Amino acid sequence: MKRKAIHAFLWWEAALCVLAISVRSILLQGSAIGEVIPRTFASLMAFPFQQLGLGLRTLSLSGETGNLLAIVIYAACCLFPAIALLVVSRRRRLYPEDTLLAVLSVVLFIVLYFAINPRLLPHGVAVIDSSIAILGSVAYSVLFGYIVLKALRSFFAARTSRRLQEYLVILLYILNALFVFVVFGVHFSNLLDSWAVLRAANTEALGLGVSYVFLILQYAVNALPYALDILVVFAVLDLLQEQAAASYSAGAVMAAEKLSRLCGQALVASVVSNLTFNLLQLLFLKNLRVVNNIVQVPLFSIIFVLATLLLAQYIKESLQLKEDNSMFI
Repeated sequence: MKRKAIHAFLWWEAALCVLAISVRSILLQGSAIGEVIPRTFASLMAFPFQQLGLGLRTLSLSGETGNLLAIVIYAACCLFPAIALLVVSRRRRLYPEDTLLAVLSVVLFIVLYFAINPRLLPHGVAVIDSSIAILGSVAYSVLFGYIVLKALRSFFAARTSRRLQEYLVILLYILNALFVFVVFGVHFSNLLDSWAVLRAANTEALGLGVSYVFLILQYAVNALPYALDILVVFAVLDLLQEQAAASYSAGAVMAAEKLSRLCGQALVASVVSNLTFNLLQLLFLKNLRVVNNIVQVPLFSIIFVLATLLLAQYIKESLQLKEDNSMFI
């Protein structure tokens, strides 16, 4: 996939995340809608089971024809993994992880049944929503378990380093999409929620300007490491591209050095932004209605920097060894 296409996809993903979160925030401001939206979209782990269950229940109560159609849709959704397993069994021999598709069908029957009949769960809206989220997490754990085990089998079945590199590139693309979602989805949602809480707790809305500014700064500090990780991933992709063209070439060495420098700069920027934000909060403490201290221990980033530095040094030494051997020959 071309780099321009990846950039366009990530920009579109960011725009859609901001739009969806903004619309959600506007809808939640209405009193009537605000009572329904949290009930329908209670948790990420409950999606789409809670919404599908609500739709199937409404369809079932619409009449005899609607009830029959709801049963057909319910059975089709639950049997889809089992049907996929049957199709796969006719094309190739099955592996142990393929049995998780049958397990997923059984789990879907249970999860969707309770999503359609939430009154069978413990009483109380909050309890019902959390229960569906727990059931949904079971279904997702089975699905992700199958995907991970399937991916591992593909990795070990790869016969060439180029094939493994292709898998790594795909994973890096997915990782970047995840980072974009965290920056423009998760943390942006937290920002809007913080605004709503601040506005609700201060009905007079006087002297809140500084607090709003610091909530934006907090969003920037929280999102900065993930935004920088996007740049790091692109630097890793550049390194992989150079190595694919010519292993341990001068271009690969330069790409490795660029990657190590970028990792170090990203780590420094994250630490400095965290420290600066906390010091600014201390200076403007009297003007703030909300105080949120951020203490980050970038252990993963430190390990990642050391790993890239080691990789860069390894590529340098390998290139030097190759040149020495060429001179000897």
